[in-house]
Amino acid sequence: MRWRDRSAAPAHRDHSPSRHIHHKDTLMQRFDHDHHYPSASTPARSPFRLPGLALALPAVSAALVGALTLTFSLGDHSSAPVAGSAAFAPAQANSATIALGRIATAATERDAAPVKKDQFVYVQRLARENKGTYGDRVMLGALHKEEIWTAQKPGPTTLTGWIRSSGKDAVMPGQLVPCTSSNPVRPGLWYATYAWMASLPTDRAAMRELLYDQTEVEEGESKDEAVFRTIGDLLSSVTMPTATTSALYEAAALIPGITRIPDVVDAAGRHGMGITRRDDDSATRSVLIFDKHTLAYIGSQAYFVRGGAASRDAENDVLFGIDAVMERGIVEQPGETLAHTAG
Repeated sequence: MRWRDRSAAPAHRDHSPSRHIHHKDTLMQRFDHDHHYPSASTPARSPFRLPGLALALPAVSAALVGALTLTFSLGDHSSAPVAGSAAFAPAQANSATIALGRIATAATERDAAPVKKDQFVYVQRLARENKGTYGDRVMLGALHKEEIWTAQKPGPTTLTGWIRSSGKDAVMPGQLVPCTSSNPVRPGLWYATYAWMASLPTDRAAMRELLYDQTEVEEGESKDEAVFRTIGDLLSSVTMPTATTSALYEAAALIPGITRIPDVVDAAGRHGMGITRRDDDSATRSVLIFDKHTLAYIGSQAYFVRGGAASRDAENDVLFGIDAVMERGIVEQPGETLAHTAG
């Protein structure tokens, strides 16, 4: 029997705090159907959503600049590939599966405190995102900070949490903004509470089936990419039991087209191991980044890819979003941080 929980799949799926952040810059660039990178005279034609990014501080650290060697002009909106992003090859697909197996095992060895229904999951992230205008070239904004407080209400709710941005290029900087929906939503993939995550199957095949069954596909992307992106969204914004986390990684290992990158850098300048997937349907590539020693999830990258399906030269890919998860924990109320709790 297929695992299915239709009551947990709200009609309004973009109301969780993390989804509000991901959609605050909706006019993203897209490629033509021939998958060629648009030149200045070839404007993109439709918006594309970030696959799981949102964070950053007021200034870019020297470590980040040195590691990524970003070579684009903010003045004329031009952009160039990111050097040092580490090329990948289809032959590394098996190593990606093996790596995710190790990551899944490591996840079971970490503690995860349960979250009560009247508490909030707090996540602090750093990010740089595309600030270029629709139809123009990619222009990465400044590093800024994003904070998310996800509510844990078990029943239908119109208030799923709160968000706050700070730093240059932040949206409504310093303001604690509620995430609301016009109609009540239930916990599910797009409003993932701890209790809901704890209810999911821990068998990798069943977890994969659930993800493919309940993940909605954006126009122009493949189902495989939508599921890979959804996994990234969950890893970047929620807290879940260790068994659920492990099953999520094992399900990711079953997604076709994943490859491993030995060295990749997150928005905080930290080096890690990447699991990436190129999606020819949307001409994009998503990267999930893991600490090389602890194998914990630490951030993600998103690229536009040049060339058609036959081209696999990652060195020419164009970065349009990068993030880093800096803090994650449980607090009692919106606006409260882990530093405040510890004090």
